[in-house]
Amino acid sequence: MSEFTRTPGLTLLPAVDVAGGKAVRLTQGEAGSETSYGNPMDAADEWISQGAEWIHLVDLDAAFGRGNNRHVIEKVIKNAPRSVNIELSGGIRDDASLEAALQTGAKRINLGTAALENPEWAAHVIAEFGEAVAVGLDVRGTTLAARGWTQEGGDLWTVLERLEDAGCSRYVVTDVTKDGTLQGPNLDLLVQVMERTHKPVIASGGISSLDDIAELRALVPRGLEGAILGKSLYAKNFTLAEALDVAND
Repeated sequence: MSEFTRTPGLTLLPAVDVAGGKAVRLTQGEAGSETSYGNPMDAADEWISQGAEWIHLVDLDAAFGRGNNRHVIEKVIKNAPRSVNIELSGGIRDDASLEAALQTGAKRINLGTAALENPEWAAHVIAEFGEAVAVGLDVRGTTLAARGWTQEGGDLWTVLERLEDAGCSRYVVTDVTKDGTLQGPNLDLLVQVMERTHKPVIASGGISSLDDIAELRALVPRGLEGAILGKSLYAKNFTLAEALDVAND
């Protein structure tokens, strides 16, 4: 098979979720379920040293509406080599938080709650910033979760249709019930989303093994672009270097 016909690899985005200035992992996105993993800069450095080209950086306190970790977030981004891209998420809901997020130097920002609660503003941001904006679709069943996953945010398919009309460039799809559980990704959900959009999709939630990554890699021809890795890496189920080998096989 020539290089020109080979299916591209699956992009892996190790997650660094920040709460109270520390790198943490949650179970099913629930506040109070944090397990601390120390300094966020150290966590990011670890994934970068193993070959990460992207870091999925989340300000959990901003997502939950209980403050922010802006100074820590800025340090993590400033400390990362220029060759490493940052996808920034958490609490980006209005012009002020959007401007602050863009000024950090992040390559891409994720809209979550704002895309559900303020569709006109979200459509404006999508139109203005294009590829620099992705929308996070955080799902329980087919119901979207908002405000740090503490409130319902509408029907997945209705919102997806609206975002398609707005020209959204990319979706980050998370099964909230899987997140942090190491029970495997929701492949059915991902396939259903990809059947309804031609835009790239990034998977999040539940990945626990190299076999899971291989299954996601097989979905690349159908529109899956990447996968966010969280607890599986922190629990040392495998190394990022091992995962990258599978993702690019």
